[in-house]
Amino acid sequence: MGILIDSSVFINVGRSGMDLSTRIRGREEEATFLSVVSASELLDGVHRARTPKQRAKRLAFVEGVLAALPTIEIDVATARSHAQLWAELSLHGMRIGVNDSWIAATCLTHGLRLATGNVREFERIPGLEVEKWI
Repeated sequence: MGILIDSSVFINVGRSGMDLSTRIRGREEEATFLSVVSASELLDGVHRARTPKQRAKRLAFVEGVLAALPTIEIDVATARSHAQLWAELSLHGMRIGVNDSWIAATCLTHGLRLATGNVREFERIPGLEVEKWI
């Protein structure tokens, strides 16, 4: 089983300098991925930078992440999983953020665990394996 790393982990790495290699060490046989949704969230942070220096630093970091990890795009199988998940959560009054629901659907569709700092949001998803990396 592989691991999809949520943008919350990379945001924390960028802010705190946390070393991801300590999380990955000993698990090199597991493939790691980034959701296209997380890629968008990280790029949004680049565009929200307040100074050119901050923007350049964030862009270099994000481009490094994008170059290092394969990105999983949204396909019809993921859309089907998302629609079912969204409907089930809505029926039970447990909706989560739209981006988080796409990330969860990506994990469920591709049989991936999710590495995140946002455990509270994701632990409501039945069948989703969540690891706290922050």
